[in-house]
Amino acid sequence: MLNVLGILWLPAVISAAVSYLLGSISFSIIFTRMFDHRDIRTLGSGNAGFTNVLRSVGVKAGVFTFIFDFGKGALSICLSKAIFGYFCSANSLPYYFIQYGAYVAGLACIIGHIYPLYFKFKGGKGILASAGIILLIDWRVFIVVMSVFAICFAIKRIVSIGSICAAVSFPIANLVVTLCDRYAYSGSGSAPFSYAWITTALSAAFSVILIYKHKANIARIKNGTEQALTIKHN
Repeated sequence: MLNVLGILWLPAVISAAVSYLLGSISFSIIFTRMFDHRDIRTLGSGNAGFTNVLRSVGVKAGVFTFIFDFGKGALSICLSKAIFGYFCSANSLPYYFIQYGAYVAGLACIIGHIYPLYFKFKGGKGILASAGIILLIDWRVFIVVMSVFAICFAIKRIVSIGSICAAVSFPIANLVVTLCDRYAYSGSGSAPFSYAWITTALSAAFSVILIYKHKANIARIKNGTEQALTIKHN
């Protein structure tokens, strides 16, 4: 185990650093300045995220924010898998170590999104970037998480409720999927039983961060003042 850590600390640091810097590119701020010449953090809820852009700036800036925030999350995982894949291949390590690297990179990307280096460490809540990350980590978990979001949003028409419920579902879906994989492919070369628990712990860290960033929304949901999604037409 110590030997493995000695091999993988470098790709872990590289992946985390690259993902944090990528996550720090706050596209909601960039596209709001481009289309509206203002700082999204001074508009609406003050959050540098897709929903606030859609509500305060309009569809065009919102669409670009959606695509690029989702994309940077996905890209961070692609880069991490390439980096870890190289080191794992060079040292004959099993594939599941690449997945560990993906979770670490994803967390770093989300931290960058929330606390962006380039924008005075004041960013968004990380929901769209998380969606891109989850898709590239495991598309099956992505389908479950997005289904939870869609159902909750369809019922209440409030993005924050859908986002919080989706965040809660992530570690649960991750645990179920990884355990099913473990029992379905229990032969030689399969991931050890600890893989399910380690990745679930990492996905739970995602959930804790995302839910914590929604603490103001939770307070508004409790007192009935949280707004349903509205779109500024321009």
